[in-house]
Amino acid sequence: MDVLPTIWFIAIAALWVGYLILEGFDLGVGMHLLTTTRDEKQRRLMLNTIGPVWDGNEVWLLTAGAGTFAAFPLWYASLFSSLYIPLTIVLLGLIFRAVAIEYRGKGSTDRWRRWWDRAFGLGSFTAAFGVGAALALTTTGLPINENGDRVGGPFAWLTVYAVIGGLAVVGFCYVQAAAFLGLKTVGTVRDRSRRILVRWSPLLLLPIVAWVLIVQFQSGDWVSWALVVLAVVAVVFAWVSARAGREGRAFTGVAAFLALGAASIFTAVYPVVLPSSIDRAYDLTVSNASSGDYTLMVMTIVTAIGLPLVLLYQGWSYWVFRRRLGEHHIPDAHEVEPAIGSAAR
Repeated sequence: MDVLPTIWFIAIAALWVGYLILEGFDLGVGMHLLTTTRDEKQRRLMLNTIGPVWDGNEVWLLTAGAGTFAAFPLWYASLFSSLYIPLTIVLLGLIFRAVAIEYRGKGSTDRWRRWWDRAFGLGSFTAAFGVGAALALTTTGLPINENGDRVGGPFAWLTVYAVIGGLAVVGFCYVQAAAFLGLKTVGTVRDRSRRILVRWSPLLLLPIVAWVLIVQFQSGDWVSWALVVLAVVAVVFAWVSARAGREGRAFTGVAAFLALGAASIFTAVYPVVLPSSIDRAYDLTVSNASSGDYTLMVMTIVTAIGLPLVLLYQGWSYWVFRRRLGEHHIPDAHEVEPAIGSAAR
């Protein structure tokens, strides 16, 4: 077994799991903003729950991409060049989200806020779907040849597996956001989020279950199947907890479901990092797609020093903003009158 490449395969898998769990509820809140309420104060409340953490959560995406580039340059090159169009759309979705958060409060009309809410919600949906499609394809296969180049047109990536993966992440984000909003709010938003979690999570999580089972039937072993069983236990625990009004346990259960499900997928496909749907002889693996041992060793040392600091800082930020919020914490919308004489200047 190639020790350092395997360590970095696990590390990159962990980075993607961290991104989906943390950024997942951010993206899901954007979709909830678009679908669950028209009340302005409730929408502002939902935005305030993610306000202190959303930009820090996106760092996990950058780190996962950068880690793939440094540790497995051939994996990065084949995946990102084959998925140039969908990943560009993901980037545009993330840009729309960030701009919407910043600009939503810059106008005072309902129309202004409504358009930015749509940009935030659609950007969140687009980003979630694109990331899910990319991750599904890196575990089920892309049409790449012996040089790692895509065979086919610019939409050769648009397969049933890509759609399932996209819907899987969209559904998970929506469920994770319901659990998060139930955990972070009081009043109407909390009650509605709990009802959504109990009523809709069995349906919304079906695509991710399908993705997991597809990979298991293709290449699973007893370890990956054991992880699937644990994932089922976790999601049942989350659903029962939500019914009992235990939002903290529900959020933990949903996060554990994602982590265990993703672990089962990465365990099943190992040592392949990007399967070829043309010929399995063209598969990229941890051995033929990785950087040299010296590069991986330097990366391991730097990560061992820096990662604990990042985790401590992010954990501290979540601890500082751990309190629940309610509509009574949100002031009424108002316009700021210009200072006397400002017009003349």
